[in-house]
This record gives sequence, structure tokens and C-alpha cells, in this order.
Amino acid sequence: MAAVRYLVDDVDAALPFYRALGFRLADRWGPPFAIVKRKGLSLWLSGPGTSARKKLKSGALPEPGGWNRLVVEVKDIAATVAALEAQGARFRSNPISGPGGKQVLVEDPSGNPIELFEPRPGET
Repeated sequence: MAAVRYLVDDVDAALPFYRALGFRLADRWGPPFAIVKRKGLSLWLSGPGTSARKKLKSGALPEPGGWNRLVVEVKDIAATVAALEAQGARFRSNPISGPGGKQVLVEDPSGNPIELFEPRPGET
């Protein structure tokens, strides 16, 4: 089993964002934790009160954000951007084109980056 864990500030606020990206709720363990799935990927959303958010030995407190990110392939990046903008999502960049296709960085409601990627026609 492999999963990705994202720290979020509010699981209830995160769920509509991930639904808009094609994730479905697979499990819910009380208010601070949910598992969402999309095409074989399990994403663990850990809110305040979960073990993943406890203070570390160094005194540091784990928090959302950073630059490591999920890459979610989409068929139509413009339509996906429009749907997320309608929800009030924050974007770190405008869509850009590269050798493999188009990409844009959007933040979930807690500030975790998600790269939306539309492959160039004929690529996957």
C-alpha cells in the first residue's frame, strides 16, 4: 500500500476541492481525518487533532504548504481552472506550456499545492 498524506486546516473545507478534481470520499474517521481516492491514489487528509499534526521532538509543528505536490492529470485544464476559480481557489501560477503539455499550480483550501497537468495530445 502507498498513500500520500496532506496536512489540512479543515477537512470539511478540503473535501469539495478534492471532489472537483475527481476524488471520491473513501473513508472518514471523525472530523479531523478523511481518505479520498482517485484512479488508484489514496490521499489522506489530516486535520488538527490527528497524529500527523502533533508537535515534533524539535518543537516544530507540522503544517500545510510547501512545494512538493500531487500531479493530477486533467483532460481540459481551462475548464478545470474555471471550475476551481468558481470555488474561490488560489492559484500560484497561470497555466504554462512545456514540452509535455500544460500545467498550473493551485492550492487546496489549506495551501497545499496541486499541479494540474493536461498532457500534449498523443501523450500520457
